[in-house]
Parts: sequence; structure tokens; C-alpha cells
Amino acid sequence: MANSRPKPIKPRALRRGDKVGLIAPASSFNREVFLGGCARLKQMGFEPVYSPDVFDRDLYFAGSADRRLRELNDFLQRDDIAALIGVRGGYGSNYLLERLDFLEFARHPKIILGCSDLTSLLTAITDRTGLVTFHGPMVAKDIAGGSFESSSWSNALEGASDWSLPTDGVEVLRAGRAQGRLYGGCLSMLAASLGTKFEIETDNTILFVEDVAEKPYRIDRMLMQLRLAGKLGNVRGLVFGEMLDCAQPGRQDYTLQQVITRILAEYKVPIVYGLKSGHVSSGNITLPLGTEAELIASESGVQLAILEAATQMK
Repeated sequence: MANSRPKPIKPRALRRGDKVGLIAPASSFNREVFLGGCARLKQMGFEPVYSPDVFDRDLYFAGSADRRLRELNDFLQRDDIAALIGVRGGYGSNYLLERLDFLEFARHPKIILGCSDLTSLLTAITDRTGLVTFHGPMVAKDIAGGSFESSSWSNALEGASDWSLPTDGVEVLRAGRAQGRLYGGCLSMLAASLGTKFEIETDNTILFVEDVAEKPYRIDRMLMQLRLAGKLGNVRGLVFGEMLDCAQPGRQDYTLQQVITRILAEYKVPIVYGLKSGHVSSGNITLPLGTEAELIASESGVQLAILEAATQMK
């Protein structure tokens, strides 16, 4: 991929009454929980739309790769659909990457929201088209349970400019101030991109990294993989997620924060830990990937400001 970054593209802001297409590009899911998520979206003022075959299963996937690709393309090209929201993660989004026409995302710029396994889609789309994508709650999880952070959802998706993400409880691992493009997602998926045609582009970013149920040595290994691949040298700041259940079973006389600080010691950039987006215990925050952001980490706390609107009014 060329080093020149495409010009940013912003999708239309989400409005009450909009139709939202529900996509399942990865694993299968629980039907009842999914329908609960649909009900919640209706309560919020949106009209959820989904394919009749979204409940298909093929091994651990939400149907065949052909089905999942067709679903994504159909909703992307429909003019009456304002946003595409992932149903759940799991595994399988990478099956679609080689078969996507990325120009279609530029021709039909829409809000695309998800996390976990969908990180591979979000980063590839943003890298190739400049389209701002969104890391945050999904239908058959956080939305169904009502466990997502509402202010970031509204600010990110509805066109607010110059706003700040909630950072209550976020810990400073290294103080500093940085400005760059907000980018990232699930660490396992970021590391899995390396050596492929869809390798992540991290230069000049405030890199967000999160994961779930990974032992500290595995987090270490994946961060080392990013380091050896040259993906951390030009990062301007690092923001870690809640890192839910990322602990060694049994007795552990060290913290994950110590592991992170050790492996990142050479990078003189601000590093913070505990932002709740992706795999979280509650309150999933919506992050606009591809927007300019400023990270301030100091003794008085953490501020992560989004310096531009992530969507545009049309």
C-alpha cells in the first residue's frame, strides 16, 4: 500500500428515524439477544434492518463468506440505509477483506460501527479510503444490554465537533501531550494484520489498543510483534482499553500495567490505560477512527479530545 494517506471522508450524521443495517460479518450469535438489540435500537428512534438469512450458521460463522459479503455490500449500496452496525464479533471478518471493493465505501460513505473481530474491517476501510469508521458497541452485546456510553455515541455519530471522550478511571502510565489521528482496535486483530495486504498503518496516530481474556505474556508478545514490525516507532500516543480479564490465572505478582510500561519504555509518548471501548465490563465508548484527536496525560488526569466532527450534516 502506498504511504500517502487518502483524504478523509466523513459519513452523514445519524438522525432519529434513520434505517440502520445490521451486519454479521463474523461469528453466529444468539437470536433472542439480537432481537433485544433490535428492540433497543427502535427505542432509541432508529429502524433496524437485517437480512432474512442473518441467522444462518456455517461452523462458527454467521453463514458462508458469500452470505456475509453479500449482506455487507447490499446494505452499503442502499441509499435508504444510514449506518451499518455489527451484530457481534467472534471471528470471520478477515474472510471478506480480499473480496471487498473498497472504492464502494468511498462511493457510499456510511457510518460503520463495531469492535472486536470487526477491527480488521474498520482499519482496512479507513486505511484504504479515508472513511472515518467507529469502534464501539454492537447489537447482540452492548446495545442489547443497554451497556454503552451514550454521550460518545451521540457526539461521534450525530456530528458534534471538538468534544471529549469520557476518561473516568483512566490511568496515566506515562505523562505527556500528543496530537494525532485516532486509530486502532482489538490488539489480536491489529497483530494479525501484520505481513498481509491489510497491514495496519499507525504512523502519526494516537493508537488505541484493547483486548479480552489474553494473559499478560500474550499481550507482551503481540505488542512486541507490533514493535518488531515497526508499527510503534511513529505513534504519537498510546491508549489502552480496559483489558478485561487480561490476567494470569492464579497468583500473579505483577500487573499488566507493569508489563505494558516495560515493553514500551523506549517510546517517549503519553501512555494511558483503562479507556472503556470494545471488550468492556460496562459503558462501551464509541471512538471515531480516523479523526484528529489530542491526548493529554498528567497528574491531574487524562483528557482525550476529538478535534473535529466525525460525521457531517447533509
